[in-house]
This record gives sequence, C-alpha cells and structure tokens, in this order.
Amino acid sequence: MKKIISAAVASAVLASLSAANSLAAPSDTAFENANPNASFLRCGTKHPSPSEAAASEKRFRDKLARVNAKKPDRPGGGNGNGGGGGGGEEPPPPELPGSQSILIDTYIHVICTDSGQCPANSTQITEQMQTLVDAFANTPYTFQVASIDYSNNSSWNTAGPGTSAEIQMKSSLRQGDAGDLNMYISNPGGGLLGWATFPEWYAGDPLDDGVVVLGSSLPGGGAAPYNEGDTATHEVGHWLGLYHTFQGGCRGNGDFVSDTPAVRSPNYGCPVGTDSCRKDPGDDDVFNYMDYTDDSCMFQFSAGQVVRTWEQSQAFRTVLVP
Repeated sequence: MKKIISAAVASAVLASLSAANSLAAPSDTAFENANPNASFLRCGTKHPSPSEAAASEKRFRDKLARVNAKKPDRPGGGNGNGGGGGGGEEPPPPELPGSQSILIDTYIHVICTDSGQCPANSTQITEQMQTLVDAFANTPYTFQVASIDYSNNSSWNTAGPGTSAEIQMKSSLRQGDAGDLNMYISNPGGGLLGWATFPEWYAGDPLDDGVVVLGSSLPGGGAAPYNEGDTATHEVGHWLGLYHTFQGGCRGNGDFVSDTPAVRSPNYGCPVGTDSCRKDPGDDDVFNYMDYTDDSCMFQFSAGQVVRTWEQSQAFRTVLVP
C-alpha cells in the first residue's frame, strides 16, 4: 500500500460549484451523493448510459476478437462482459506483458495564462510523473516524459471538456500516435479535476486523444484532498479503457470488470466498509483509483482492470511490447 489513509478531511462547500453541473459531468447525481469534503466534481470524463456502454463493449469485443485471431500463438480470451459484480463463468485471462514492460511516451502540455501564470511548476510535474509510474507499477505500463511545452493562452487555460477552446488547444499541441499519452495541465474551473478520452475514440478523433488535469491536483497543489497526483492516475485509467467503478450502478454489467464490486454511486472521502449494492455482496472498493475517493484513500487497480487495460490497448492503441 503506497499511502496511509488519513482520518482528516478538508472542510468545504459545494455552493460555488453549481456551474459544473452544466459540463460533461460523469454522473447526474455526483453532487447529490458527495459528502461535504467533496469540493470538486472529480472527473469530467463522459459517463456513458448503460445502452451506450453495452454498444461500446460489443464493438470492443468484436475488435479484440479480430486482433486475437491474427495472433494464434498468443492466448486470447479476456475477462468477459461481467462487471461490477457480474456473474457467470469467466474464460481464462489473456497472457499479460511483464510489469512496466510497455513504455508510454508522455507529452506534457502546461497551459498558462496570457500573462505567464502557470498551473504547476517543474517539481510538481516531476513528482506527478513518479506518482503515475508508482500507481501503474503492477501493470504492464510505465511512463516517461517525451517532452514538456508551455503555452500562454488564457482561453486554453480555462477550457472545459467539449469546448472550442479545448479543440483548438489539442489541435495545436497534440503529439504522437495512439500509443502516446498527451497530458494537458491547466485550470479548467467548474469543480473539475480532469477528464480523459477512451481508447475507442482515437480512430474517430485522434487530435482529441489525451487527458486534462487541474494543475492544483498535482502533488503539493492546493486542491486538497485531491492534491497527491491521483487525478492523473484516474484519468489515465480512463485513457487505457477503464470506466468508473460506479458505472451502471447496481445493475447490469457495471464497469465490465468482474472483480470490482458493484457501486451504486460515487464514493467521496474514504468510507471504508461501505456496501452500496447489497444485492451484490461485497464492500465497495473505495481504495480503487477509478472511484471518487480522496487521493489519500485510493491506491489500487484490480487484477481484472489490469487485464481490461491490456485488452483495450490491443484493440485500440499502438503500444510496443519488448
């Protein structure tokens, strides 16, 4: 466990954040379910409806089957369509590359104001990259800085998801291909800590691909209790193909990962022992990077989530395996 769970929480209010509900929010009830320390919405990544998620999953599984059919010498399979406590007998998982054997070049774009006020400094960026490497230590992925650039553009600095300013920013700055991570560090406001694109989206809009994170969420920033760098971890989880653990609530296929318990709605703080879906026994995994708990609380991906990231990479990203 890389962190010690803190009993202290920051006191904050949600009154100033009502504008965030008009953004690309991950859940219509995120604020309603937040406890008082949740001064941020946490994530603006699109939260698909159950029907959208099911359609996406079918496309993904069909694509993965075609990819695996071309590689008969490598085990295929997957962890099935169960998720959030879904049942059924699972096929054997695929053979994963070794831990940290896939090196992902990371292009970091720091978006400052017109006057040159930047959302993070070089020390924070270095610590953020180490936090990302540590979080994915037991997965096939590791990360290295390919380049860091700075842009003075106040419009981009506060750009929200889906805005014309975001489109202009990414169109101007994005580098690499489907296997390269672009991280935009900015100050979007509206209660958002960050957002990301999913692997399947790359083919339709490669310039949009990447993650955006609030500068004060980087280690040592002012976004307590979300200032230990795990916003980037959470958003990179999406970038690698993971849904929120509360995707789908207590019904259906949830997050399409069979070893993550079903979660009714986002958890905030660190509510250890919560079981929000009692018809699917098992405490919510409040320690999971893909929930909304405090940075000091989250420290793990499940084995099934790791499998899913690799399968998503095979289907949609150009990652190199030694």
